[in-house]
Amino acid sequence: MQRIAVPLTLIAVSIFTGVSLAKLPPLSDEAKAKAAETAAKSVWTDKVAAYQLCKSMDKVAAEYHADAKKSGRQIKPPVATPPCTDPGPFVAAGPPAKPLEASGAHSPPQPAATPPGGKAPQAEQGKK
Repeated sequence: MQRIAVPLTLIAVSIFTGVSLAKLPPLSDEAKAKAAETAAKSVWTDKVAAYQLCKSMDKVAAEYHADAKKSGRQIKPPVATPPCTDPGPFVAAGPPAKPLEASGAHSPPQPAATPPGGKAPQAEQGKK
């Protein structure tokens, strides 16, 4: 019985290994944008957590120093630390900007009526 189980196990493992190594299709632009927004939100959430931790540590330190002062104990002065910075509300990034070529910013909407310098060509100057 054990002689049969080993080859069957090897076959099953090789099939699942082949399936797990199959190449996945590339992500769509929407999926990439969603992943980028999720990553940005995760970074913002970490900043909010750090801000809340900073505020709570300041509160505990202030209470400790106040209690020590009331009881008359001698303690070292508090260590200067940078102030807590509030990350503000989460702002999702807008859609990616179009490349300059696709935005049409490099070309005027209609063909030019006069040369860029504003002077008429020599052929037209004599007609006036």
